[in-house]
Amino acid sequence: MRLSRYFLPVLRETPKEAEIVSHQLMLRAGLVKQASAGIYSWLPLGLKVLKKIESIVREEQNRAGAVELLMPTIQSADLWRQSGRYEAYGKEMLRIQDRHEREMLFGPTAEEVITAIFRDFVKSYKDLPKNLYNIQWKFRDEIRPRFGVMRGREFLMKDAYSFDLTPEGARDAYNRMFVAYLRTFARLGLKSVPMKADTGPIGGDLSHEFIILADTGESQVFCHKDLIDGAIPAPDTDFDGDLSGIVKTWTSLYAATEEMHDAARFAADVPQDKQVSARGIEVGHIFYFGTKYAEPMGARVQGPDGSMITLQMGSYGIGVSRLVGAIIEACHDKAGIVWPVPVAPFEAAIVNLKAGDADTDKACADLYGKLQAAGIDVLLDDTDERAGAKFSTMDLIGLPYQVVVGPKGVKAGEVEIKHRKSGEKETLSPDAAVERVVALVKGQRVLV
Repeated sequence: MRLSRYFLPVLRETPKEAEIVSHQLMLRAGLVKQASAGIYSWLPLGLKVLKKIESIVREEQNRAGAVELLMPTIQSADLWRQSGRYEAYGKEMLRIQDRHEREMLFGPTAEEVITAIFRDFVKSYKDLPKNLYNIQWKFRDEIRPRFGVMRGREFLMKDAYSFDLTPEGARDAYNRMFVAYLRTFARLGLKSVPMKADTGPIGGDLSHEFIILADTGESQVFCHKDLIDGAIPAPDTDFDGDLSGIVKTWTSLYAATEEMHDAARFAADVPQDKQVSARGIEVGHIFYFGTKYAEPMGARVQGPDGSMITLQMGSYGIGVSRLVGAIIEACHDKAGIVWPVPVAPFEAAIVNLKAGDADTDKACADLYGKLQAAGIDVLLDDTDERAGAKFSTMDLIGLPYQVVVGPKGVKAGEVEIKHRKSGEKETLSPDAAVERVVALVKGQRVLV
């Protein structure tokens, strides 16, 4: 993509309403624009990041055996009355009426819809187990939306739902999602810490939050160092096998937030050289809640002996749009965003220091064509901005690698590669620079 044709409305000043780093940088880098309180338009650069995160989440759900469908944003109040949650949910639910005065709502979650779908189509134990997932926009009318996409009212969620005949089968499904989450966050370039959590209004008796570490995180995290350095389950992990050993390894180590922290237990359970205290952000939450929704909504199947058995269920959420902000909180410096390669809106940039100069333009066009041919998602800055402004913009939007091309370098047969994360610079021939960028990018696209 040529920057002269792209839509990238960057801001030089930090908007006053932005309270945290991710909100500031998302506005300044032209990722989003606020439409109203807690609701954002996703601009081209932000949408590319959102789609890349969504793609990785989808790949890992598919790998774990989940099946994608798409549920509506607008739901019937009648379904929520069947589960008993309509009156209990509170003012976070946006209640509306259609032209026939039927009560509807903008879905804050989808347990009722998915339970009704499964109840109406699956009648026999032979069709179990199943895990269905949905990546869809949700709405919760937060009393005080803040922190940009980290606590907005409209947000993109991946929510999966497992259906099993027995509690043992449901725990197997829970373990599959637990392992899938470890892989998902690692592929996004993040360190995630799973910790036991309250089930809250979702219900049930088994739940884990997945926390990523960030210096500017919303809560303090206390955990065993091995949770941060632990080996991520490999791509060839058998999701049809017994994953309880992997889950036990990760859940046997101490992890808690400041609200749950037991200082005495932390000191007793974790060797001093393994104690980690850091800031963290919740990006995923998984639940096993048994028959909480299946029982009131009549979700039953015929068992092997002909008797009717109420389904065992679990739900598994990832905040896809929230992750954009969370990644920025974990990956930034004073100059701007520092995207991990797998989620970067463009993997590399070519910076033309003298647009309009025939030789420099030709060198940039040649690099651009070769990087595109090698499968690199590249942005060519072919604008006539001054060099300082170009460098500031590139550092702000955080693309992993910058290939800087100027008249002097072209005459000398050289270009410069800047590594955004480390600040390291390399001077190479144009062809060597192409090979170097391709190797760097492809080596980091899949981190696990």
